[in-house]
Amino acid sequence: MENKKHSITVAGLGAGDMGQLPLGVYRQLKANRKIFLRTKEHPAVSELEREGMKYTAFDDVYERHDQFEAVYEEIVEILFREAEQEDILYAVPGHPFVAERTVQLLLEQSAAKQTEIKIAGGHSFIDALFASVRVDPIEGFQLVDGIALKPHDIRTNQHLVVGQVYDTLTASEVKLALMEKYPDEHRVAIVRAAGSTDEAVKWLKLYELDRGFELDNLTSVYVPPLKEQDLRDFAELRQIIAALRAPDGCPWNRAQTHLSLKKYLVEECGEVLSAIDNEDEDNLVEELGDVLLQVLLHAQIGEEEGMFTIEDVIEGLASKMIRRHPHVFGNVKAESAEEVAQNWERIKAAEKQEKRE
Repeated sequence: MENKKHSITVAGLGAGDMGQLPLGVYRQLKANRKIFLRTKEHPAVSELEREGMKYTAFDDVYERHDQFEAVYEEIVEILFREAEQEDILYAVPGHPFVAERTVQLLLEQSAAKQTEIKIAGGHSFIDALFASVRVDPIEGFQLVDGIALKPHDIRTNQHLVVGQVYDTLTASEVKLALMEKYPDEHRVAIVRAAGSTDEAVKWLKLYELDRGFELDNLTSVYVPPLKEQDLRDFAELRQIIAALRAPDGCPWNRAQTHLSLKKYLVEECGEVLSAIDNEDEDNLVEELGDVLLQVLLHAQIGEEEGMFTIEDVIEGLASKMIRRHPHVFGNVKAESAEEVAQNWERIKAAEKQEKRE
């Protein structure tokens, strides 16, 4: 007789207290089944406790590990083990598909574990947060993890929500990343427990982000878009180049071709070399910008002709760097610059041979 396959139902507790808990999720939680919580630190949990809900929370797992990925992997391992015996319910803050790594791991491993994963829904904290800061994000927004925030991922012309800003150290790291893209006095909002009776919103200047405000696992940071052009943003630069080549743009730029631009690329590269020889850092920045202009003009012409885009250029370069640095991105060992150069030439020769074939 074939063993019955059990399931894991993942339910979202919403962003706030019991008032935001969907009726369907509430009924699931009240049913007679084994309940697990990623964390008991949620406004709805204390109210559910008063109604008699019994559960097992994974807060202690966080204390056993230094890295979040290890925490999530242990939680998932426990859930699959428990599901071997019976159907279980796993409840997470917000919505199961918004900023919930454990849910993604459950889905990725469900086939191998022969366990069905059911999603019971729940309200995301995003809706509550935008209501808290009185913003309609229709022009676009980004949701990023405060633990892994990288400045180059940020689009300053969009609303930005930074989740998991749960302590002062994380807030400090988020602040430093944001200050590479925004003015120090750009106004941001710290939003805690959005949508609940404990909701707190504090507007402050970016440089004050890690100063004197209570932070926990229900805390996010909202960053409004910059109103002025962000001239440090690569996407903004692309738009400027496209505008120069547009029908109503600059006549000189519109008239250029790959062939006509050749002499300018040679000229600008020569000026870069002069700046290096003169150890003139300020001039080097300017001249490298002029070389970048030539690259972008060629890419814009290529895009207009339907032949290639700047993304193709970037992809080609990135692929080449990974392919020719197996000692960094693979298992090859290279202990010296000479070994690296030998590997580079060997790989380059193999690539040329493949092209000839």
